[in-house]
Amino acid sequence: MSNLRLALAQINTTVGDLEGNVAKVKAYLERARAVQAHIVLFPELTLAGYPPEDLLLKPGFATANRKALESLLPATHGLTAVVGFVDRQDDIFNAAAVLHDGALVDIYHKTLLPNYAVFDEDRYFARGDTPLLFTLPMATTDRPLCFGVSICEDIWYPAGPPEAQAAGGADILLNISASPYQSGKIRSRERMLATRASDNVAIVAFCNLVSGQDELIFDGSSVIIDERGHVLARGKSFEEDFLVADLNVGNVFRQRLRDPRRRKVALTEVYAKASQKIALEPVTTTSTPVAMPPPPLVEPLEPVAEVYHALVLATRDYVHKNGFKTICLGLSGGIDSTIVAAIAADALGPENVVGVSMPSRYSSDHSKSDAQALAENLGIQYKTIAIEPVYQAYLDILDEAFAGTSPGVAEENLQSRARGNTLMALSNKFGWLVLTTGNKSEMAVGYATIYGDMAGGFAVIKDVPKTLVYKLCRYRNEKIGHVIPDNVLTKPPSAELRPDQKDTDSLPEYDILDGILAAYIEEEYSPAEIVALGYDKETVDRIIRLVDLNEYKRRQAPPGPKVTSKAFGKDRRLPITNRYRG
Repeated sequence: MSNLRLALAQINTTVGDLEGNVAKVKAYLERARAVQAHIVLFPELTLAGYPPEDLLLKPGFATANRKALESLLPATHGLTAVVGFVDRQDDIFNAAAVLHDGALVDIYHKTLLPNYAVFDEDRYFARGDTPLLFTLPMATTDRPLCFGVSICEDIWYPAGPPEAQAAGGADILLNISASPYQSGKIRSRERMLATRASDNVAIVAFCNLVSGQDELIFDGSSVIIDERGHVLARGKSFEEDFLVADLNVGNVFRQRLRDPRRRKVALTEVYAKASQKIALEPVTTTSTPVAMPPPPLVEPLEPVAEVYHALVLATRDYVHKNGFKTICLGLSGGIDSTIVAAIAADALGPENVVGVSMPSRYSSDHSKSDAQALAENLGIQYKTIAIEPVYQAYLDILDEAFAGTSPGVAEENLQSRARGNTLMALSNKFGWLVLTTGNKSEMAVGYATIYGDMAGGFAVIKDVPKTLVYKLCRYRNEKIGHVIPDNVLTKPPSAELRPDQKDTDSLPEYDILDGILAAYIEEEYSPAEIVALGYDKETVDRIIRLVDLNEYKRRQAPPGPKVTSKAFGKDRRLPITNRYRG
């Protein structure tokens, strides 16, 4: 028999949009009231957006965010809401407000502040130290429901605040979160939450943000897990969702009677910290509870599908939240521009995507025809702007300066820079955002032209290795719709900046390159350790040298969404001036 109706409002917020975020919270509070939910959760820093970064250093930001919180109070009559915000006292805190029946009952301050990888919370927030517990009388039980509130990182550690809350009697552990996405994390995070639930013999409810925010993606994938570690409800990934579940909290007590572990925990300090409970007043209602269908249990996406939909969300949010409607990109007929065009069309609608073919004297016929076929298949706008006159003009004006030298990379890159200038001119004229098309493998070794194909506003596949680009293209064709010409998937990759050029003229095969890069960048292996994996020493040394030397170039690239365990930019931070090799 159920005795708690819990709602998780997995919403997409925008950093700094206090008014818009408040409006969205109010709309979901109404949805929670309409289904007669007792408690509704919202994500971490709901009102401020996550991460607000140095907006937090503006005193007025925290003040405005507190006023936004207070504006929600009238909308919470008849229910309990847990809302993330920035609390300003003698310092500022990453906080969760417990709003109950029109009043602010109390505020929980995040205890464990992450300061690794993409996180900088020690830079901004003071640390909380009280694992609050709340009791809520329920008409269907002979004792009040007891619940604890925590924020994101707090639940990632076995001895975090939720353990103290469970030791203090919490039946259900409510965690509001902004947990950033990377490939494979959704499954591993759910396993962690299941462990917390079973170890603490408590229901765990995890409400995660869904959003694209600059270089970060928040996947949603909210879950409710019972006291034995079984998933009761799972929300969608990469889109807003509203989970409602009827929970039998009485089963928690039954299971605890059969599990002696928490009796031992109760002897430790954590019990004393969480023994004080904040009593909420009962909410009176005259309406008969409506029956609810079983909660959703959305099937997790396969790994490649997961990355594809993450990139769609990241692109849509970056474009729309920064005030753009239309994007443009160079369509070369190659694999990279192909996948970026497909993602953009799926994210924004094909009518808002402009593909620009910019052929030069070295562009092959199949590249031009593949680009046009892709545009027609996707239904995007398509333009052809030949750069040959511009390229020749560059060669002419540099003829005297280059006299006595042999043609080489400098002359080749003039074509890429002509294309970059052309796209930026279109952006400047029509207000379109330029998407760049370089992948992680190329960005790692500097196989990209600064002020050329690196010019733009958002780098969609900046953290996507070349081998994964091919998998994404095949996924798009096989699972969503066949739009990518087969020739794009089978022809050898080429920048087409000189006759018969192939990527393998400068780089090893991509399966070899990506293996070396993953070991060096994501796993932090030394050159000797990478060679021990079976790679050629000369190749390893050359690739690592290219990675290290091109840090200056990556610093000048546009932002792009993180999907691997270590992305360039916000995630991987190395000095440009650096002589260490190892």
